[in-house]
Amino acid sequence: MNADAKRSIEQDKAHHVHPQSNLRQHAENGPTMITHGKGVFIYDSEGREIIDGFSGLGCVSLGYHNERLASAAMHQMNTLPFAPTFYNRSHPKVAELGERLTAMAPNGMTRAMFQCSGSEANDTAIKLLWYTNTAKGEPNRRKVIGRVRGYHGNTIATVSLSGQPHMHAKFGLPLPEFKHTELPNYYRFHIDGESEQEFSARMAVKFEELILSEGPETIAAFFAEPAISGGGALMPPEGYWEQMQAVLRKYDIKLLADEVVCGFGRTGNMWGSETWGMKPDMVTCAKALSAAFFPVSALMFKDDMYADMMKNSDEVGTFGHGYTYAGHPVGAAVSLEALDIYDEIDLVGHVRKVSGKFLAKCHAMADHPLVAEVRGVGLFCGFELMKDAKTREPFDPSWKVGELVQNFAHDRGLYLRAIGDRMSFMPPLIISEDEIEIATERFKGALDDAWAVVKAKM
Repeated sequence: MNADAKRSIEQDKAHHVHPQSNLRQHAENGPTMITHGKGVFIYDSEGREIIDGFSGLGCVSLGYHNERLASAAMHQMNTLPFAPTFYNRSHPKVAELGERLTAMAPNGMTRAMFQCSGSEANDTAIKLLWYTNTAKGEPNRRKVIGRVRGYHGNTIATVSLSGQPHMHAKFGLPLPEFKHTELPNYYRFHIDGESEQEFSARMAVKFEELILSEGPETIAAFFAEPAISGGGALMPPEGYWEQMQAVLRKYDIKLLADEVVCGFGRTGNMWGSETWGMKPDMVTCAKALSAAFFPVSALMFKDDMYADMMKNSDEVGTFGHGYTYAGHPVGAAVSLEALDIYDEIDLVGHVRKVSGKFLAKCHAMADHPLVAEVRGVGLFCGFELMKDAKTREPFDPSWKVGELVQNFAHDRGLYLRAIGDRMSFMPPLIISEDEIEIATERFKGALDDAWAVVKAKM
């Protein structure tokens, strides 16, 4: 490690507070310092070449070092580096992006609002639900339901909606309007002999019981990722979305599809909603919208909701919401270029082509002594780690088996994400079959390394 890299690490330790990190550990050990990237590879300050098996944070769809996206950003910076979208002002790039996105969105969306992150998009959705319910004469419809281990952001509202206990602890959260239904992890929580369809039916019954206990007239919406990323790349069991949506229709409760991770090809369709037959009333997207080259997100909805917004705007005199950088011209330009690239290289078709090998290689690890279950779709796969796969006996949490696998994978040149004792594997969408071969071999090696440590404890 050279002197510049050492200085960067010391600067980071001294001054940079890291989200979603163990702060004590960081103060002692410092960060892994990533210096550059190309294709599906990132490189650290020690010179290691690492396959990015988590797409940064599920966002680096086109990999690193893309000249077209960089050029689009530079051209826009030289033309119009900033323009507000407040006070009826706009600019050509955001107008085009709104038309482009709504045309490709699932289930007939017609309107788009732009923000800087998935958290902001979901937070805006919550505000608009409250805003439009007031216009409709239903101001008591304020409660919003998420799922245990679901994730929708880190604003005060969206982290309350998220079912992540470690993000609530010590913050005095969640807020009381936010409720959580059960995590649909079939492997962990099915009753012996229960089919996936029967398990999904039970999840729907529990969901309906929650709605009835809270009062259907008080529920604004159910927020859900098509497949749960923050809970560890958890795929929905068979029949789940069909039965959950039936409950929503019964009580006239809106469905928001959080497509922040699943959108733009991750599941082998443009939207996860298409993959699992969801019919959302609202859609949020971010991450791959700009291929992670610029912070941008979108919330999309239909004209009926916009009509209610106009009603309140008429009464108040304005729509009192917005962000300074909403619809930023550079973000809009980069997003449009990313969408062009997706079309030109047939990114969804590429995901479908290589996902066969990806999923086969992942499923081949299902018989590893650490692995109890493997489930995936497209380039999105979750691994359940369990002490005893048959009895579903978990590992002692203090062993941190998932973290062991994650760290050994990094040592072997593969970046993975451990969520407890689940592993999430979601490489950039441009990954080739040869790179899948390398990545999965490194994953298998990391499992072997971790098993040697775990076996000694058993």
